[in-house]
Amino acid sequence: MKSSHRPQAGSGTGLHIATITHGGRIWGTYLEVEDDPSRTAMYHARLRFDVANPTNLEEAPRTTVIIIEESYQEAVAKARDFDNRQLEALLRSALPD
Repeated sequence: MKSSHRPQAGSGTGLHIATITHGGRIWGTYLEVEDDPSRTAMYHARLRFDVANPTNLEEAPRTTVIIIEESYQEAVAKARDFDNRQLEALLRSALPD
């Protein structure tokens, strides 16, 4: 049985996946599932990185959709499978130059 749970992306929320450090700062990693009613059979998700103590000009970097699974639970499990080294690499790739 598939879950119909679909958190909204871009709402500033998301499921906390991990906390990592990069560049001497602490970053929370969150799973954001796209809310697209036309794609009810698959869950498309990205990762958002929220820095502790952001400056006024900082926006939370996000990956593109990198997780595509048949259930919300599988998307969460896939996100939680990333280790800190992989999450830091994804953060670096999402940061502006």
